Amino acid sequence: MNNSSLQIIETHAHIYDETYQEDRDEMLEKAFSAGVSQIWMPNCASETIDGMMALAEKYPNQCFPMMGLHPCYVKEDFEKELAIVEDWLNKYKFIAIGEIGMDLYWDKTFVKQQEEAFLYQCQLAKKHDLWIDIHSRNAFWETVNLIEKNADSNLKGIFHCFTGTLEEAQKAIELGFLLGIGGVVTFKNGGLDKILPHVDLTSIVLETDAPYLAPVPYRGKRNEPSYLSIIAQKVADLMECSVEKVIEQSTQNALNLCQ
Repeated sequence: MNNSSLQIIETHAHIYDETYQEDRDEMLEKAFSAGVSQIWMPNCASETIDGMMALAEKYPNQCFPMMGLHPCYVKEDFEKELAIVEDWLNKYKFIAIGEIGMDLYWDKTFVKQQEEAFLYQCQLAKKHDLWIDIHSRNAFWETVNLIEKNADSNLKGIFHCFTGTLEEAQKAIELGFLLGIGGVVTFKNGGLDKILPHVDLTSIVLETDAPYLAPVPYRGKRNEPSYLSIIAQKVADLMECSVEKVIEQSTQNALNLCQ
């Protein structure tokens, strides 16, 4: 089914990644032709800013940058990285603070620094009146505890790449956050088939996390924003509604974040 007449917002894609070096413009044109009207780009660290900002400049009406320090990039020099984040926030209007959060999957060396970086960036979000894009791999409840410690009903955003339990989904929603649903929804043992039938469509947004986590039938290959329609169709199947409804509502949910 061709959904090109419907506008889809890609809420999380690293399109500045070097895996697109050879065919970046073609990849983006393919996405725009497939109905992707906006691509939101999460930042990782100072080293990813130039490539991301170049795309924001080249595609000002379609590619929108976030600014933040990804937890996997939090090291000894994280305060220096945060100073760069803050400097950029003072001179450019970003769509969000992201991606930020906790990652206890790869390396637990800098857990305390991750916590500090996350809380600091939550304060920046409030200062600049921006929502936050959260990375919480193997660290959902740790991240929730930090949000609650930083309690502020104005803090909103997306739990990006949500793959948790129904209890976790309900907690994220209760805190005023949306669930970022990506390619994992198409995986046989992804677990989202047990969650989405019990969640309201007003609580989700669509994302690919490209170039990572490509949906079936591209699993294991390079992901790209044009595959969003595959994700939308799978969400529609699980939520027993039309793909048009999924696209329309998830797009509205995304737009509401930026108001």
